[in-house]
Amino acid sequence: MTSSPAPLAIRERAALADLLDAVGPDAPTCCEGWTSAHLAAHLVVRDRRPDAGPGYALETLPIGKRLHAHSARLEEEYRTRTPFAQVVAAVRTGPPKWTPMGIPALSNLVNAGEYAIHHEDLRRAQPGWEPRDLPQADRDQLWRTATLFARRVRRGLVLRRTDVPGVEKRIGKAGTTLAGDPMELLLWTSGRTAVARVEQS
Repeated sequence: MTSSPAPLAIRERAALADLLDAVGPDAPTCCEGWTSAHLAAHLVVRDRRPDAGPGYALETLPIGKRLHAHSARLEEEYRTRTPFAQVVAAVRTGPPKWTPMGIPALSNLVNAGEYAIHHEDLRRAQPGWEPRDLPQADRDQLWRTATLFARRVRRGLVLRRTDVPGVEKRIGKAGTTLAGDPMELLLWTSGRTAVARVEQS
């Protein structure tokens, strides 16, 4: 009997940790101003410091600026005081069970998109990258996440899958249509417009 694959969040975490190990602490990312060391520290703080959560969740709101400054300070302290290999090991290990992110169901729900995006942030900043051919179940999960992210971008947006004919999601009234693979749509709706391979009309 063939065993079921690990949840997408776990597989993306492992692949990202492998890539962090391979490129080292000074590799570029698609996140402006961040090296691979910044990215790794962000993931560990997000996983292991619940007090950083409000700063991430409310970043775009006026009240969130002060909270986000706290989260950023925790990331900088961790990045500058912890050896990179230790940071990557913490990324690979994941959150402790006593944290909210340590709850398996919540972790897979929240972290699948997070780790897929940040994995691509690092992959697509390296030479010679190409889009990955992901299993259908993974694309379906990323599609659901992309439609949620789209609601935070703006109304008047239509997302259209190119891997499954006839599947699209309208956000608000008719407006810009974005066509692409779910990973590409997720990257676009999360702000990675420069590296997302989508067609706009």
